[in-house]
Amino acid sequence: MIRRVAFGVLWVGFAAYAFLLAPPNAPDTASLLVHLATGQWNGINPLVIALFNIMGVLPLAYSSLLLVDGRGQRLPAWPFVLASFGVGAFMVLPYLALRQPNPTFTGEKNGLLKGLDSRWTGAAIALSAIGLILYGVTAGDWSNFVYQWQTSRFIHVMSLDFGLLCVLFPALIGDDMARRGIEDNRVLGAITLIPLFGALAYLALRPPLGQPVATSNTLPQS
Repeated sequence: MIRRVAFGVLWVGFAAYAFLLAPPNAPDTASLLVHLATGQWNGINPLVIALFNIMGVLPLAYSSLLLVDGRGQRLPAWPFVLASFGVGAFMVLPYLALRQPNPTFTGEKNGLLKGLDSRWTGAAIALSAIGLILYGVTAGDWSNFVYQWQTSRFIHVMSLDFGLLCVLFPALIGDDMARRGIEDNRVLGAITLIPLFGALAYLALRPPLGQPVATSNTLPQS
């Protein structure tokens, strides 16, 4: 119950900050959104390009956890998954506040779950996210990004949204590990201590649902 209340408070606080305290909308926000969405990236800071695109990759990573977790919940996960592609943590947080602990998986995997449960899918998500981060960090203009972060609500809130999504993974991975028979708590500890990259590695290495786990109860190494 405490966890659920904490996620609810965090959700309300994040929404209140985004709409009441974040910097105002920049005059060119609508134009920037159109150019980012249509791939017209000439003249746009690579950091902004990378951030915008990774905010499409991370909801896919969350869908690999949420849709499995939602199988045992009273509320369906798919509306939160779909909405997260547009508003990120604004939809992940209410799901975390409303869900119940769910360390088991019942029924059969449909085609979508089989695809999301695949290590190949996890590896593709991880490589996409890491590639975007490397592109943004190495090619981006940091001083310009700081200025935009201070003056544009879109950039400001999207950055905070990215940060929240990076640190919220462990809230779902604990039950996901239980569903797969992974009992080594060091795995969850490593994921918690290494935000984003730990979760990406987990998605790429976790055993599929229903597959026996090695006696060491750790993630497979290949």
